[in-house]
Amino acid sequence: MPKVDRPSLTLGIEEEYLITDAETYNVVAAPDERFIEECRGQTGLKATNEFLQCQLEVGTSPQPTVAGAAQELAELRHAVASIAARFGYAIMATSTHPFANWREQTHTRKERYNALRQDLGHNARRMLICGMHTHIGIEDDDLRIDLMNQAAYFLPHLLALSCSSPFWEGDDTSLASYRLAVFDSLPRTGLPDPLASFAEYRRLVEHLVESKCLEDSSKLWWDIRPSHAFPTLEQRVTDVCSLHEDAVTITAVFQSLIAYLFRLRSLNQRWRNYPRTLINENRWRAQRYGMKQPLIDHGKAAIVPFEALAHEIIELVADDAAELGCEKELQGINKIIERGNSADRQRSHYSTARSQGQSVDESLRSVAHNLADEFLRGI
Repeated sequence: MPKVDRPSLTLGIEEEYLITDAETYNVVAAPDERFIEECRGQTGLKATNEFLQCQLEVGTSPQPTVAGAAQELAELRHAVASIAARFGYAIMATSTHPFANWREQTHTRKERYNALRQDLGHNARRMLICGMHTHIGIEDDDLRIDLMNQAAYFLPHLLALSCSSPFWEGDDTSLASYRLAVFDSLPRTGLPDPLASFAEYRRLVEHLVESKCLEDSSKLWWDIRPSHAFPTLEQRVTDVCSLHEDAVTITAVFQSLIAYLFRLRSLNQRWRNYPRTLINENRWRAQRYGMKQPLIDHGKAAIVPFEALAHEIIELVADDAAELGCEKELQGINKIIERGNSADRQRSHYSTARSQGQSVDESLRSVAHNLADEFLRGI
């Protein structure tokens, strides 16, 4: 392997939110245009529309540390929540809404989104889903591809920690991340192709562009990809986290893993690249069960409790997290395991409400209320 300089490993976090009514907690199909304008103005254009009008996206600036990214993300959450309150709205960070109906939503009238609606047909209408994307600065093109290939192994683990979409239109889907079931109906999603170099990646993109299947690489919606706009590796598999501190933990895990994989490379070692079928099996198990059931340790060809795998990841990347200054945030994995991910908490909240005599509708609304409360909890 050719020697390359250590990447900067700078961080950027993007989160997608739902705009809901502060009294009913149903999504607001057509928010006041002044709300988005104020969000954009008060965040320095770090908040913007998403595909559906009921969605809002925020993105941090590049940060050198997890602590810096966490601080900026907290400020963005505070800003949009305070503006929302003035309009009678409440913001939720959840990948699906407990009871909202996707048929009642309309897409944002922008040229890009109009084209998506036309291109994707009916599938686009169901996109009442939100995710979290994390960027890691990797300036060398070929290194970005090499680390993408290896990091794909750990995407199911990140997904399991983040799951926040158990309900869809008032039904418990039995999945921890129903968001992926919706998103996977789109083209060019899922795990990336194993690629030998950035040149091969570029040829793949150019082939699709020349075939007039897409305009540019931003339409490759892989779980992990080289960013179209920045010299970063972008993981996109995770649900958006209801709690800010869970998003910070997952960011620390991803940054530490990338640093670990680069350290292996500097020692002329690497993480084994497994077939997509094997990684997809873990992806499915994480999507279905979150942390509740084991994942496969492909090195052992055996299923292993998620808690044990999570502790193994902490041990693997401990030195890298120490060097990056995110040891505390990395240890947040234990908190997520102890209290459950958002999907676990939503189901527990629903079950408690039902056991207290609330109706199905009342219990779902109680889940939504709690999600709105969690948006700023702990920050």
